[in-house]
Amino acid sequence: MSEKQFDEWFGVPRKEIPWYPKIDPATCIGCGLCTVVCGRGVYSYDLVDKKPVVVKPYNCLVGCQTCANLCPVGAIEFPDPQMVRDEARKHKIFTKVKKLLNEKFAHQLIETAKSYSEEISSQEKKMKEMDNKNE
Repeated sequence: MSEKQFDEWFGVPRKEIPWYPKIDPATCIGCGLCTVVCGRGVYSYDLVDKKPVVVKPYNCLVGCQTCANLCPVGAIEFPDPQMVRDEARKHKIFTKVKKLLNEKFAHQLIETAKSYSEEISSQEKKMKEMDNKNE
């Protein structure tokens, strides 16, 4: 069973998106790196077989391939990344991301603009003071 916090991807039920790792047991050397680096609990480790096991596939972050990228023998595979792009378009994920970015960074943008404006005003004031001293 997946954890509730990972049940959706930008409002899309996670189980509608078949993005998760598959381990080739014949290639896997049982190093366990995938189990340790995955921050979403996708893997467990079978102490008898001394191999990682995918136990919570839908906890996997859609598009993430960190475990496969780090696997020293290439034993982990994922679907074609184009599938993620297609799902993102189908579910209008880019529109949702744009909205989240605006919400998340609008305040920061305003604060940066205020700070920049204050810095310009301070520099202009210093320049006027220098001009007045030179007169």
